[in-house]
Amino acid sequence: MSHRPQAPGTAVELYWIPLGAGPGNALVRLSGRLYERLAAHRAGRPRQALYHTALRVRLDEETYVIEMAPVWSSDVEERGEVSVGPVGLPWLGRFRFFRYEVRRWRNGFIDDRAYAVQSPVRVPTDSAHAARLLELVAVFPTATWGLDELRTGEMWDSNSLISWVLAASGHDTGGLNPPEGGRAPGWQAGLVHAAVGDPLSVMNRRHAGSA
Repeated sequence: MSHRPQAPGTAVELYWIPLGAGPGNALVRLSGRLYERLAAHRAGRPRQALYHTALRVRLDEETYVIEMAPVWSSDVEERGEVSVGPVGLPWLGRFRFFRYEVRRWRNGFIDDRAYAVQSPVRVPTDSAHAARLLELVAVFPTATWGLDELRTGEMWDSNSLISWVLAASGHDTGGLNPPEGGRAPGWQAGLVHAAVGDPLSVMNRRHAGSA
């Protein structure tokens, strides 16, 4: 993929953040370690460090944070929520504790950004691709977090959001890999679905419906 020269102030930045980093996330860290121990045992490989991802996008002198997180993970009232989905099992989404939200947060912040490793990674972009990425966030498929309902071969999670919006908006994801010795569960799921889906048609249908 080629881009036009990047406009001043236009940027897409990817952050690799250790799962459960920071204070107050002991349960997330423990759950991640147990999950990776089981996954490594099943695959017959050594255990690896787990990462989750987030994006910062700068366009037209505005900055946005793109991420997927439990609805209860922030007490900030306005955080750019564009959609919600269930966690664990579809029916559990009726309960707040089992819902996630997709955020396109203008002037937002990444809570655990200080713990990011080898970040930010600057993803080559231009204003057209950055704008498309921001628009596609609203049509991200809100499948159940932790399941493979879309049949990608991997569970759907917060990393799926980041890889999906990057790939679906035409950004080159080929060189985007977790820090050495780590992995990002769900990342491949987003890439697979972006390759077989048609996000532009979804976006166009939404626009037609709102006209």
